[in-house]
Amino acid sequence: MTSLHPTLAAVTQRIRDRSAPTRRDYLQLVADMASRRPGAERLGCANVAHAFAGLPESDKTRAMPIPVVAQRARNVGIVTAYNDMLSAHAPFASYPALIKDEARRLGATAQVAGGVPAMCDGVTQGTAGMELSLFSRDAIAMGTAVALSHDVFDCALMLGVCDKIVPGLLIGALHFGHLPTVFVPAGPMTSGLSNSAKAKVRERAAQGLVGRDELLQAESQAYHAAGTCTFYGTANSNQMLLEAMGLHVPGTAFVHPGDALRDDLTREAVRTVLADGVPAIGHVVDERCIVNAMAALLATGGSTNHLIHWVAVARAAGIVIDWDDFEALSDVVPLLARVYPNGSADVNQFQAAGGPGYVIRELLDAGLMHGDVLSVRPGGIREYTREPAAGEGGGLAWHDIGATRDDAVARPVSAPFSATGGLKLLTGNLGRSVIKVSAVPEDRHVVEAPARVFDSQDALQKAFDAGELERDVVCVVRWQGPRANGMPELHKLTPPLAVLQGKGFKVALVTDGRMSGASGKVPAAIHVSPEALAGGPLARVRDGDVIRLDATAGTLQVKVDPAQWLARENAQMPDMQAASNGRGMGRELFAGMRRNALAAEEGACTWL
Repeated sequence: MTSLHPTLAAVTQRIRDRSAPTRRDYLQLVADMASRRPGAERLGCANVAHAFAGLPESDKTRAMPIPVVAQRARNVGIVTAYNDMLSAHAPFASYPALIKDEARRLGATAQVAGGVPAMCDGVTQGTAGMELSLFSRDAIAMGTAVALSHDVFDCALMLGVCDKIVPGLLIGALHFGHLPTVFVPAGPMTSGLSNSAKAKVRERAAQGLVGRDELLQAESQAYHAAGTCTFYGTANSNQMLLEAMGLHVPGTAFVHPGDALRDDLTREAVRTVLADGVPAIGHVVDERCIVNAMAALLATGGSTNHLIHWVAVARAAGIVIDWDDFEALSDVVPLLARVYPNGSADVNQFQAAGGPGYVIRELLDAGLMHGDVLSVRPGGIREYTREPAAGEGGGLAWHDIGATRDDAVARPVSAPFSATGGLKLLTGNLGRSVIKVSAVPEDRHVVEAPARVFDSQDALQKAFDAGELERDVVCVVRWQGPRANGMPELHKLTPPLAVLQGKGFKVALVTDGRMSGASGKVPAAIHVSPEALAGGPLARVRDGDVIRLDATAGTLQVKVDPAQWLARENAQMPDMQAASNGRGMGRELFAGMRRNALAAEEGACTWL
């Protein structure tokens, strides 16, 4: 057996030590909930009758705790993020019927416990709706809790894929940590227009070289069918992390919605969650499991959003992590995958090259993941190093992946794309922030240039359109943190900044907002904490201040005389912007979340 890398052991231990009180309290709550009699036996008759009134009579007989039933059937709670305007979630329409059918075959019952909202950041990028995006995660967690609060379920299936949906479902499920829980994905769409070709059209559109018709045609060719987008953004990073945490049926993440295996894998999820001895999710998700997810994120150059989301996920299980933990792991976990925006391949090519199972095996064999963890499968995390296929006699069979099938997309630990992970912590007199270095050319890892300060992303876009940014520049976009306006993604800024970089200028973005999981080749120091509205240093920056972003040294500094810097007063959010923030598009309903939100490094949680 390969010994665990000492850095992983040390990081895991310091997380365990730091989390001891909160984890102990969490596990006690899980134990208390698990020690109760099943809900249908514990609840009053009227409660039980209400819970099962809508079941078909054959299911009702099995589910009800009545004398004619020798042993009450187990009841599966389904929480679904289905809607049919999101390509990634549209396939879930048929899942409940399939799940119920498989449950009946196994002598169990299943009910759709509830639905949760699922919004698409691709639709809301650059609009007021994006200011609901981050906090939709906590709304989804609350929706999950409402669904499971009927408390008549013996286990649960979570149907969700995309950006905030999986973290929200996971946070909600961990608040019902006594239940065995399996996550059920839908898979990516087939490959359309390549991500790199799409990006080129976007850059040409930003320069006014192509019109709306050509841009819309390109976007529609890229996003063309049911399934997740094919770039390695937050949605697909979610699926990689769930595999590494042992919460999927192994190898489920990137099988297409229309693939013949998809229904079999969904049925296997039902068989998995109903199997004897499946551990409760509160026990599966421990410190080792969280470290495994972090290692998988770093090894694949995954979404920067998870430096917020997985902090919140861990906290839901009583585990406290921070960006220093990610930084320490990034120093020793090599980059094993090149998937757009970290390379030219899409997730379908990543799957063809070996996919999550290949990466997990390489990390386990190198001692860069914990192998002694629980999962929803009896074989533990090693089962996640294999991939599914149709069995000779029907059903499913898993087989070893073998060597990489494309070393331009997936490589072994012995010959990685980079010796370190794809994410980097930046510290300095501008605060703490993160950068996704795996997508940024090495000659752009250090940028030093005068600042141009903007109070909104629209202001930056207008300056670009007016030709005011044709020079070396560090664009500072502030008032974009959780408390200011819900911390929207600023992915709409990628094309204009990429155009400037393509012209040879040294360009960088510094912001207390987020970038998409599709953060591209322009160096971006994001999630700057404390945010400007909370008195963070970005509020002191002035036009012309020289800023140095150094992803090699891990620093973010404004080069202003220290005495002068400390003497400066913080700028205030412009009155007009402050007045308009949080108004319209339902943003008023999220005012309490903005007021209560913790900092990005604390997961931007609104419930602690």
